[in-house]
Amino acid sequence: MTTVCEIAFVAGRAETADRFICGLAAIPELEFLDHYAPAAGTPADPYCQDGVAPAQLVLLGFHSRDALEQACRHPGFAAAIAEQANGVLTCTAMRRIEHRLPDAPAPAPLAAPFSYVVRYHRPAEDEELFVRHYLETHPPLLVRFPGIRNVICYIPLRWQAAPGIANADYMLGNEVVFDHLDAFNAAMTLPLRHELRAHFRALPPFTGRNTHYAMERRRVR
Repeated sequence: MTTVCEIAFVAGRAETADRFICGLAAIPELEFLDHYAPAAGTPADPYCQDGVAPAQLVLLGFHSRDALEQACRHPGFAAAIAEQANGVLTCTAMRRIEHRLPDAPAPAPLAAPFSYVVRYHRPAEDEELFVRHYLETHPPLLVRFPGIRNVICYIPLRWQAAPGIANADYMLGNEVVFDHLDAFNAAMTLPLRHELRAHFRALPPFTGRNTHYAMERRRVR
């Protein structure tokens, strides 16, 4: 399982993201760097319309938490975090879990560019129960969508990039990946989407936000 660091940017700060990417891509411990921006077009999810997506997300991937900790000491990372006043919203470390699709021997490489980025925010009555139940029962439904390329979950870690940099209040993240928006929208018309909504309503109680954003991902490194 990979350790990732998600950096979110406030609206109107694309230039800040560009500076981040230049500095962060040079970190030697980095395994990959993915950049997410709002997708063009309208997602046809019949249940969730959460408005404008975050202006930018940068996801840094590392083979371990120790590698992330070492990367934090790199000048490129420090310089990026120094931009906090100019657009960094949150910086959150998470454990990444990739799920195998039916009849596949292992999770597929992440290659398709369209991601539906879902985040479950605290609180829940019993966060540990919520996360465990979700991981055991929700991804097996998601992998059944025709045309789906990846199903990924994210578990937040206790970690702070630097004093004054906020962690997002996630208790769980999810990402489903398709070739393009049209493929995702076609999946949303199927009865399985209604089955998933019924399953969502039966999850252990939580009162935090549940956000869904259509985004385009590009692999920078």
